[in-house]
Amino acid sequence: MLERRVLVLNQNYEPLGVCTAKRAIILIFLGKAEIVEEDGRFVHSVSLVYPLPSVVRLIFFVSRPMRRIVLSRRNVLKRDGFRCQYCGSTSKPLTVDHVIPRRLGGKDIWENLCCACTDCNNRKGNRSPEEAGMKLLRPPTKPTFITYIQNFIGVADIKWKPYLFMD
Repeated sequence: MLERRVLVLNQNYEPLGVCTAKRAIILIFLGKAEIVEEDGRFVHSVSLVYPLPSVVRLIFFVSRPMRRIVLSRRNVLKRDGFRCQYCGSTSKPLTVDHVIPRRLGGKDIWENLCCACTDCNNRKGNRSPEEAGMKLLRPPTKPTFITYIQNFIGVADIKWKPYLFMD
């Protein structure tokens, strides 16, 4: 129960990250955070009862540089929902495709990599989508930190959705 995930918000309600319920309770006990949303269950000590938090907000504003999301094969597949961006298939083996091939100056960046099934990747070959007569279902973009929490970490509780702009 104390290993349950809790959404941590900055003082201005901006999502900062996720921590364990144990860490959130310690922040609350030390006066560094307050409960915004409760889980509905309680944690008991010898003399006190604490509601189990689902969302906590820090009391003081924390200035933090923008978090960088690591560009990896796994994160590209997660960003695209494990769906081929050419045919929409989710059942075939998937690879990561360079939209603009390296031979044409394509780089290893979020905006140039997409998820593709092996069939579409072989059919496209070492050509651009226009040259191959193929169209992307959705242009690849760099995920934001809120997108990272939504899709990569996952929403552990429905009460997180308003704070992650998912309503």
